[in-house]
Amino acid sequence: MPKTKKNISQKDSSPTEIRVPKPETSTKNQEDKTSSEVPFPENQPAAISKEDLGKVNEVSKLSIAHEIVVNQDFIVEKNDLPENSLESKFVETMYNAFWDHLKDQLSRTPPDFSCALELIKNIKQILMSLLLPRQNRLRNEIEEALDLDLLKQETEHGALDVPHLSNYILNLMALMCAPVRDEAVQELESIKDPVQLLRGIFQVLGLMKMDMVNYTIKNIRPYLQEHSIQYERAKFQELLDKQPDLLDCTTKWMTRAATELITSLPSISVSPSTSSGTISAFPSPKPDPDPPSLTTVLYQGYLNLVLRDHGSEEFPETLLMDKARLQNMKSKLRHLTILASVLLVARSFSCGVLFSSPEFVDKLKCITKALTEEFSSKPEESMLSVSEQVSQEIHQGLKETGLTALSSENRASLVGQLRNIAKKENCIRTIIEQRIHLFLKCCLIRGMQESLLDFPGGLLFIEPELAELGWKFVNLMHHNQHVFSPYYAEILKNIISPPSTEENEEKPF
Repeated sequence: MPKTKKNISQKDSSPTEIRVPKPETSTKNQEDKTSSEVPFPENQPAAISKEDLGKVNEVSKLSIAHEIVVNQDFIVEKNDLPENSLESKFVETMYNAFWDHLKDQLSRTPPDFSCALELIKNIKQILMSLLLPRQNRLRNEIEEALDLDLLKQETEHGALDVPHLSNYILNLMALMCAPVRDEAVQELESIKDPVQLLRGIFQVLGLMKMDMVNYTIKNIRPYLQEHSIQYERAKFQELLDKQPDLLDCTTKWMTRAATELITSLPSISVSPSTSSGTISAFPSPKPDPDPPSLTTVLYQGYLNLVLRDHGSEEFPETLLMDKARLQNMKSKLRHLTILASVLLVARSFSCGVLFSSPEFVDKLKCITKALTEEFSSKPEESMLSVSEQVSQEIHQGLKETGLTALSSENRASLVGQLRNIAKKENCIRTIIEQRIHLFLKCCLIRGMQESLLDFPGGLLFIEPELAELGWKFVNLMHHNQHVFSPYYAEILKNIISPPSTEENEEKPF
């Protein structure tokens, strides 16, 4: 067995090759999370066949690949069970019982090393999974130092040197871990109790495995982006072959969007060119006599998903993997609407002076965001809290800047206008909604860069949040259109008259 530190190769902090290790709990939780919205197969029986199990695995793989491509911030995190839940208490009890059992075995005379040997075997497997393909010398060193046959013989003779093995493993971890884990590994070096040390080693190794998975995700993302369209389309086709009615809800979704475009009447739109808080209205152009293009129908369909409430209508199958994401976007849009409405009203009572301070605006934003977390279920109560707090901040801010503080009449008016935002028909809230809707339409039609240059008035204070959401919305729509365009084009043929569909089927971005 090599001596500690002596034969360990130099730490390589910038590997050029990657190996995909098999993730444990964290990735499993991510699979469960991303595939939970996919309805194939639904309501599985207790006894699941190998064929159905394979189908579930394929959906999980597809969901994870899709998540990595669409969500640029996707990482694997350590997801523990809910605190104080029955499951977490059971797992904790069994976990503690195992380490108590190990401590009891090592305390015997002579010591029983059977449990310790099994632990070292698992540690070796984890360490080997963290190696890069080109790290052959280090792989050979680990094989030699943690030779299981030799260790088993030492165990049988009661001569297993657990402290020495633990020390060797610690030095390997210091060599192989990411810099962010250096401190955690160093803290393990001060632990003298062999059981506590092995327990700590397992905890840090779990974090190192998570780091390796995230490093791998970062490196394979460009490859997945390049090949994800063909991969997702092929997997979806396999599912469609087994379930011919898999596009029924998608057809209804596209039919509704196309019908809205064909039968739409002239309406009042809000110009995106205003920036002073006022609006300019003009009639929208008359409906195009030609059938809408595929891209236009999809634009309308996607906007419907995030801008309107459709009750319990079934979700399009092609977007089931993004259902939670789209619903989250809809929720964020609602909150941004309330936030922008509050700031627009507040600015009108601050003489514009307070709102020239980014710190003051950020303070009002933080207050409003915190107090409107439960707006969906308690709109009146939320806005009552917002009105009281925001009016107080403006009143105090005006006094501190040497300006005339709000009169009791103006303060009552401010509180009243803020509380009225709780009503769906509130005129300021309606204006903000129109401008947000217009911004998203412009993002789809004109592109994000051009839309940001011509940002709608009244939304400037939420521009960072809205721009981030717009980017995600547009990227999601474009990715899914490329994946499912053959299916969408076929559906559209059956919705509108065939003669005009060929030239409108697919228009590259």
